Amino acid sequence: MKLPTPRKVRRVTVVGTGVIGTSVALALQRSGVRVWLTDHDEEALSEAVRMGAGTPLPDPAPRADVVVVATPPSTVATVLSDAQQRDLGTVYTDVASTKSRIITQVEQAACDLTSYVPGHPIAGHELSGPTAAHPDMFDSRPWVLCPHPATAPQALRTTASLITLCGARPTILSPEVHDQMVAAVSHVPHLVSAALAARFAAADEHTLSLAGKGLQDTTRIARGAPALWRDILQHNAHPIATVLEAIVHDLSEAAQALRATDQEALTDLLTRGNRGREHILNVLHPTSTG
Repeated sequence: MKLPTPRKVRRVTVVGTGVIGTSVALALQRSGVRVWLTDHDEEALSEAVRMGAGTPLPDPAPRADVVVVATPPSTVATVLSDAQQRDLGTVYTDVASTKSRIITQVEQAACDLTSYVPGHPIAGHELSGPTAAHPDMFDSRPWVLCPHPATAPQALRTTASLITLCGARPTILSPEVHDQMVAAVSHVPHLVSAALAARFAAADEHTLSLAGKGLQDTTRIARGAPALWRDILQHNAHPIATVLEAIVHDLSEAAQALRATDQEALTDLLTRGNRGREHILNVLHPTSTG
């Protein structure tokens, strides 16, 4: 679906000053947008303000062109409902990495669906909190929008404008397709990384002294905040479970092949791994040979 022509965004309120919310605010500030910040975590809010991400939302709150809800998935509907009741903005969007369940919760909360554009920037950081934020996080990255059938075209245009101001590329997907895609490319990799890293939670220093860059690379994203990631995973449970089951099947067959000295089965998995890695690089980095 082709996005409508973006409209001008001059004033934005960001609710939530974690790594994504603060990065959105920094990117908008870089583009000359006036940004107000609010967060129940006063320490995080103060740090985001100190970093130049914006100014604290005053009381009474000014009306923004867009309100960005940058809170964990389980809180989006409640935060959105509160923001709309306070009339904080003209258009509302969120940046949570799950969509179907949130949209259902927003419907159940009787939020104004015409002014709400569900969204998800395909970018992030393994660390949480405002100190991990940076203004170029979204540069040239996809930013998915999953508009509800009731979403007004003007709200979609305005949100698309915000996305381009952050340096990202707006694209539209259905909530179901979005959730299936991020399960495969984001949520399952995090779980797999966490499962591998967990094997070393009590490893002795002598064992870890032999670890090379491979182990560090494959466990890097396991550093994500457990409470936040539990929330994300539970919100996209079924698509994630489907992908996990396929991976578990492959690994179980590999274990059986090792015990049975089945060289053909092992070669098949390793070869498919080579092909998969090559395909990832060819799509994401067409000039890469690594």
